[in-house]
Amino acid sequence: MRFQPTSLVPFLVAAAAAVQDDPPTATHHVPACTATSSTGSGAFFDLRPDMASMPEDGAYKSGPTKDYFSKGYDYGKNFTLNICGAVVEPISDVVGITPPRWQNVSAYYTSQGQIFSIGSESMELQSRGRKLVLQYTGGSPCGPDAIIKSKRDTETGYNYGDENPESNPDPSAPEETSPAEAAPDDTPGEDKPEEKPEEDKVRRKSTTISFLCDRDAGATQANVYFVGTDPDECAYFFEARSSHACAHAEPHKPGSVGPGSIFGLILIIAVLVYLLGGIFYNRTVAHARGWRQLPNFSLWAGIWSFVCDLFVLALTACLRCVSPRRGYRHLSTSPNRRDRNIDAENRLIDQLDEEWED
Repeated sequence: MRFQPTSLVPFLVAAAAAVQDDPPTATHHVPACTATSSTGSGAFFDLRPDMASMPEDGAYKSGPTKDYFSKGYDYGKNFTLNICGAVVEPISDVVGITPPRWQNVSAYYTSQGQIFSIGSESMELQSRGRKLVLQYTGGSPCGPDAIIKSKRDTETGYNYGDENPESNPDPSAPEETSPAEAAPDDTPGEDKPEEKPEEDKVRRKSTTISFLCDRDAGATQANVYFVGTDPDECAYFFEARSSHACAHAEPHKPGSVGPGSIFGLILIIAVLVYLLGGIFYNRTVAHARGWRQLPNFSLWAGIWSFVCDLFVLALTACLRCVSPRRGYRHLSTSPNRRDRNIDAENRLIDQLDEEWED
């Protein structure tokens, strides 16, 4: 039974199909604290190495383990913040923030012994053109809405008006109500809009961090600088320089075809075209049969013979090294054989001498 090369075709096709990755079975979300350039260049940014965090017990951590500090200079206050995470050092008694949310504060400053939050934790890194931006919201109350206007705020201890004491009314004085507030709304058939909680109506501080690429080889971690704030001191702006803010190639996503798979698929397709085209030509034009249908059969047969010869030579050399044979050198060094050889030579010489004399 002769082997037909055409029977390789189904196996090669199956191998080519196996190179392709399986389709994703689940939706893969973008990792936190990463972003892809919105300009369409395909640049990828990953700031997770700049996130400060406490190392686990007995574990080594290569990234930063302490919060970032930024000096306010002419602003008169210094800032403590983290990148894509809450501050490492725990804080308490944050103005205008309920206790369960203290652990989510990502940036704050201290004034007159009080801690003011300027933003809570967020990992939504955004690419706006050529700018890489991270924004924190939900800080301490600010602006005119921070004035104490109710007895509930006084009892909870939220002192929002320390920076503008003249605007704080006397808590013991009765509150003035406008005619619109005093008149009840008895309009039938109209649904009153649902009122938001008092805490959600307050304007709160926020922080915006703009990241710049830093290619300095000596910079081991990011450096954060205070830029400024708005007149109401509700929005704070920082600039951070980091080597991780430089554009990189996006890593291979699970469930997608990577560069290695694409190269392997192209290689297998080229081999299929070479084999099928050569077999078709040799079978139809050269009328070859059997193994001679393969393209360049003589070349591949010679290469195979050369490889086999190399293998035999290498095996022989290994066997000689393991068990060397005793050659003529050993025979020549044997005393008995040496004496016999000398006697034979002498007899030959005597015989030649006798024949010469005759």
